[in-house]
Amino acid sequence: MGQVEAAVREIAFEYLDPSHDQIVELAAALWLAPVHERRMASVKLLERCVEHLGVADLPLIERLVRESRTWALADALAGDVLGRMVGVDPEGMTHALDRWATDDDFWVRRASLLAELRPIRGGATLNRFLRRAEPMLEEREFFIRKAIGWVLREAGKRRPAEVAAWVGPRTHRASGVTMREAVKYLDPSDAAHLLAAYREKRPAWTLERP
Repeated sequence: MGQVEAAVREIAFEYLDPSHDQIVELAAALWLAPVHERRMASVKLLERCVEHLGVADLPLIERLVRESRTWALADALAGDVLGRMVGVDPEGMTHALDRWATDDDFWVRRASLLAELRPIRGGATLNRFLRRAEPMLEEREFFIRKAIGWVLREAGKRRPAEVAAWVGPRTHRASGVTMREAVKYLDPSDAAHLLAAYREKRPAWTLERP
């Protein structure tokens, strides 16, 4: 990884006069060969030059996510590229990412969730993530269950009451991996109550708490 990042840094700052078209063209060319290091270089280039990207580039990023077929590439695109783009233009990104959340490809659905991770860590609203996560709670796909739990866990570090309030009415629908992640940073009494309700397959409480 260090060699890939060094090569991208050298290309981006010594050989390129970065422009949007040049970055996108090179990223697509690097991705073309199904070689992991080349594809990771493509992701790192997009990440390093993300200030040149915008909503019009989402079709390219969506294609890369679909073709990733591995968390190592898909999560980097979601968290490091899309996450930064959401931070800059949340309103512009929301419509497309809401559509991704209902896609047939679980990597695309996962990306719609993880794209909110960086903004949430920075203090952004949970609403966009929660709206997308709601219909996915009962999915059997591990990578979806893990993604929901992962984002809830990170949100719980700073906003445990919000996480507990949302999870409480849904403990009977969530998976074990989602619950174990979601409660890690909650108040111990809340965590115990939520996990007990999960094990009994009942809501911890019936309404979201304010």
